[in-house]
Amino acid sequence: MLLKIARFVSGERTKWITLIVWVVIVGVLSAMWPGVNQMEKNNAANLEADNPSVRAAAVAEEQFPDESGIPALIVWSREGGLSDTDYEGIRRLSASLADQPVPGQQSLPPFDQIPPAALKQQASEDGTAFVMPVFFAKSADSALLKEGGQEIRNQAEAAFGADPFAAGVKSGELFARISGPAGISIDASSLFSSADVSLMIATVLLVLVLLLLIYRSPTLAIIPLIAVGFAYMAASPILGKLAELGWITVDSQAISIMTVLLFGAGTDYCLFLISHFRDRLKQEKSKSKALLGALKDASGAIAMSGFTVVIALLVLLLAKYGAVHRFAVPFSLSILVMALASLTLVPALLAIFGRASFYPFVPRTAEMEEERSRKRGGASQVRSKTDTSKFGVFIGNLVTKRPWLVVIVALILLGAAALNTFRIQYTVDLLSSFPEDSPSREGFAVIGEKFTPGELAPMKIMIDTEGQDVALKEALVKLPYLSKVSDPVSGEGDPDITAFDAEFTMNPYSAEAVNLIPELRETAETALRQAGISSPESKVWISGQTATQYDTEMTNNRDDRVVIPIVIGLIAILLLVYLRSLVAMIYLILTVVLSYFAALGLGWVAVHDLMGTAAIQGLIPLYSFVFLVALGEDYNIFLISSIWKKRKTMPLKQAIREGVAETGSVITSAGLILAGTFAVLATLPIQALVQFGIITAIGVLLDTFIVRPLLVPAITTLLGNWAFFI
Repeated sequence: MLLKIARFVSGERTKWITLIVWVVIVGVLSAMWPGVNQMEKNNAANLEADNPSVRAAAVAEEQFPDESGIPALIVWSREGGLSDTDYEGIRRLSASLADQPVPGQQSLPPFDQIPPAALKQQASEDGTAFVMPVFFAKSADSALLKEGGQEIRNQAEAAFGADPFAAGVKSGELFARISGPAGISIDASSLFSSADVSLMIATVLLVLVLLLLIYRSPTLAIIPLIAVGFAYMAASPILGKLAELGWITVDSQAISIMTVLLFGAGTDYCLFLISHFRDRLKQEKSKSKALLGALKDASGAIAMSGFTVVIALLVLLLAKYGAVHRFAVPFSLSILVMALASLTLVPALLAIFGRASFYPFVPRTAEMEEERSRKRGGASQVRSKTDTSKFGVFIGNLVTKRPWLVVIVALILLGAAALNTFRIQYTVDLLSSFPEDSPSREGFAVIGEKFTPGELAPMKIMIDTEGQDVALKEALVKLPYLSKVSDPVSGEGDPDITAFDAEFTMNPYSAEAVNLIPELRETAETALRQAGISSPESKVWISGQTATQYDTEMTNNRDDRVVIPIVIGLIAILLLVYLRSLVAMIYLILTVVLSYFAALGLGWVAVHDLMGTAAIQGLIPLYSFVFLVALGEDYNIFLISSIWKKRKTMPLKQAIREGVAETGSVITSAGLILAGTFAVLATLPIQALVQFGIITAIGVLLDTFIVRPLLVPAITTLLGNWAFFI
């Protein structure tokens, strides 16, 4: 089937038909369906309804309805203390917001009716900070919150005669920041929306520059970018339509990583075909026959590689955490479309441009070179038949002559890096992934310093007393990590359900606070048991952001245990089917998994030891694993497929030497581009993407420069014919 497709897309007339079909498909899809960026939903739930914190939120909503909505905590602060003028400005702003509510605003305390002297009593002990809550409707999405936040800023500028939100924290002037749940949502939306365009531009420029440096041909640098552009324009409306129908949910983070994945993996597929085409042009005078031969050599590996990545990414559908689950369809569909473009559109473009694709370094046969030299009256310059380099030949000789040395050194280096994973600290705190100068984070820093940090995200601890006296408050106030515990309140629908509002003495988003949720639950269950209530496990509910983060951590751990083994198993099956070798499948899987742990360990050195990050986001290991294992096997497939074909006509060691030498340059080029595209994520202001980009880029480089050229061929040499054992 692949050969039939190859003949069609590279035909003299059908190459134009192929190009026209792609243009029509992209045009029709873009005209009929919305783009994926138009269907972003950045406030989708990440936890399923059966999670304890979600059930607790439902109980709180039913029994203790809170009409206040989503709080935006406007933090006011001035070094040396807030002045009477500052309090008057706060009162004017409160009156303005009461008269002219901002979009999404639901309620706010009547600070305009409180005398300045009374307001001062609500400030911090040193009088330098004051928190003014504004509540938005619970149905408000991030776009509405952002619009409301901007209008608050506009009204504040009118009330104060200057923009306090523009003042620096250390300026000595009055400054204001919006923090709390609404502020965090506003910042998240702003960070991701600004990241999309900058990420696209940076990725395109990087890939273009790398392609120009590698191939030194303007046309050849443009062809992969054209293919990626068409793939994106085809995948975007399909995903947009799926989102419009409600079949999938897409967010800004998924779209950002999808863009990087398309450029990185897509360029890899293009380069693998282009390298075969260039080699064939040095042996075949007819560009059509050369392209057909290149497709025959490369299409199987490209199709297998793309299929492997698609299957691995689809496994993310089994994840329970929403942000991970939502990645599956956009990523797998985009790679599928890119693989189709690599096998159809790219060959058509190469057929159209022919040898001119490589201008000014045009590949020609020996006869063509001689004829060209005669016409120019110069000496003949016969070029090599294959795209090898002296360094590639050196590596090929090294892995076949000293395989034990190569394996031992590589395993020591990768193993030492992998051991560093035991030092890694994880967090599920969204706020810590924001830049330190983001408004919500700066506002929270003031609250944490001037007030009790637990005020930013209080908890609600609810129990079913069954009409008994339960001494839970007495137990809670004894806990040293709680700064405040309210009096009990009975539920509206069921008076036996009693609630206590509690606040931590520490950052409620921190790992330390999150890890205390089980102890809080056990405290409540113990109080119920002491009151003679049976089965207390089902009669305790804890709601709030800290409890949500605890469930997030537990869900992430569950996804790791489920997704990672299945990804390994499916890729192992695909390798076994493609290579028809049990031994090869085993050592290829093991080398890529070892490379992943080494990347995670080195990534921790980069983000923690060098960049000073206290912890990495809990989702990063799973994200990186799926990408590195799937994409890492791409390079192994490209290399091993070359060795497999050559061993049919030559001794194994010679096949390994030539396979390493001939695939070395293209895989190295592809690896550099793929690592570079992921490294672009490190330029974004979102720490989660920075960490993911750095770790994944390191993993790709390890695969490119250690696993693929050294470890895998050295192991193949040591195993000899056993490497092909079924």
